[in-house]
Amino acid sequence: MNGRPPLQQVSVGSPLGIIAGGGAMPFAVADSLQARGITPVIFGLKGFCDPEQAARFEHYWTPIGKLGALLRVMRSARCRDLVFIGTLVRPAISEVRLDWGTLRVMPKVFRAFRGGDDHLLTGISRLFEDEGFRLLGVKDVAPDLLMPAGSITRAVPDAQAEADIARGRDVLGALSPFDIGQACVVIDGHVVGIEDIGGTDALLARVAELRANGRIRAKAGRGVLVKAPKSSQDLRFDLPTTGPRTVEGAIAAKLAGIAIVAGNTIVAEPQAMIEAADAANVFVTGLLA
Repeated sequence: MNGRPPLQQVSVGSPLGIIAGGGAMPFAVADSLQARGITPVIFGLKGFCDPEQAARFEHYWTPIGKLGALLRVMRSARCRDLVFIGTLVRPAISEVRLDWGTLRVMPKVFRAFRGGDDHLLTGISRLFEDEGFRLLGVKDVAPDLLMPAGSITRAVPDAQAEADIARGRDVLGALSPFDIGQACVVIDGHVVGIEDIGGTDALLARVAELRANGRIRAKAGRGVLVKAPKSSQDLRFDLPTTGPRTVEGAIAAKLAGIAIVAGNTIVAEPQAMIEAADAANVFVTGLLA
């Protein structure tokens, strides 16, 4: 992608531990690290991390709740710097089988669970920091995976789309203090959907259904999916992610395009995403933060 942000001036230790949830992003980060001469070590969360992909790297497995065991294996692997990335369904604390290392910090765990996802991730990160590790974000360890500023597709936003983008950014800014979602859909100035626990794919599917049912009467090719991190969000964690599936969802929802904040959004499989968008005349554009 042209115009991507330059590498951040953060000294990253090697080996670097990746606490890996589901999806392709943990391995995109690992590949980026390897290309820069940094050794990635995968700490795969059982039930979430892809075993086949993990096998390409030095890797270890850990169930959620076994903090003590995870800390020991991270120390034995000589990983001081960590990044936490990948999809993860928030577990009920009653469903987590705990070891002694977790039990001894249970008050902190309970406090972390009493809030939204950003509160949870920030609270869990402090547990690792208290044990002497440094938590980094994708912005620090793999900035080449971030969205650049400007349109990366042949199509670009027109004046109506620009107005919808502005409205979407205002909406997400207003919702940020409530730790709800990172995306909304605006069509001709009307907010027709806001991301919830179902995520962006579910939001776009709802918009497509509303169009199919005649609840949205705007012409096809109108409206924008707007994505941005929350204003108070710890940008080491849970950055918005966009990829080919997002483009497919936007096409199904008959939107004009996708607008995401440059430098604070991860782009998965950029070439496939651009090709899919260009084939449907859908724009993907990076917004200045």
